Amino acid sequence: MGLKNLIENLEDAVRYEMDEEENASEVTPETLEQVRRAFKDAPRRPAVKGDTLQRVTEEVAACTLCDLHTWRTKTVPGQGAANAEIFFIGEGPGADEDRQGIAFIGRAGQLLTKMIQAMGLTRDEVFIGNIVKCRPPSNRTPHPDEMHACMPYLKRQIALIKPKVIVALGSTAAKGLLDVSTGITKLRGNWRSFEGIDLMPTFHPAYLLRNPSAKHEAWADLKAVLKRLGRTPPPVRKRKGR
Repeated sequence: MGLKNLIENLEDAVRYEMDEEENASEVTPETLEQVRRAFKDAPRRPAVKGDTLQRVTEEVAACTLCDLHTWRTKTVPGQGAANAEIFFIGEGPGADEDRQGIAFIGRAGQLLTKMIQAMGLTRDEVFIGNIVKCRPPSNRTPHPDEMHACMPYLKRQIALIKPKVIVALGSTAAKGLLDVSTGITKLRGNWRSFEGIDLMPTFHPAYLLRNPSAKHEAWADLKAVLKRLGRTPPPVRKRKGR
């Protein structure tokens, strides 16, 4: 019996006993409320046995755990290789992603694709997702309760894919995964760990579009990721006429 069903049965028993005889039960409504709060605040553990990426996708599509579901056109669960060595995690879907249900396909996504290609990989060889799987209105930063509600889905995906490295794209992703308040300019380039998996924080592609001078720092971070995986970036192709 699940904890939620146990609580409901306990509540029925308390009400019955209090109707039959005042103070007959040692479990008071106050105690019951404390149990309810504990259940509400308890971390949702990632499913392991029998879980699949498709099941996560289906649950995300039906999710109403936070208010973001009222704004979405489509959920954006993430996509890529089921055995990817690298899991890229951004902030949240934008307008293009919300329309198509695919992560990182707008201007920032196009830059991310180029970054992945520069690493000698394709989008199909990595996994790409976000901290939240529904678009925040007006592309605002996800609220803490929204990230908290969505985190169990992300954790399950990570547990299923088993990546060797997580790349946190931008401040929101890094803070959400690492539970820190430090800004991305201080976090980037420094190896961290998320539930035993190496994590590299770096700039979000959207930031790089606004600040092209930071691209060399982001590239240094990605080269560090390749080095951690025992890989080297492919040689840069020279343009014709040079």
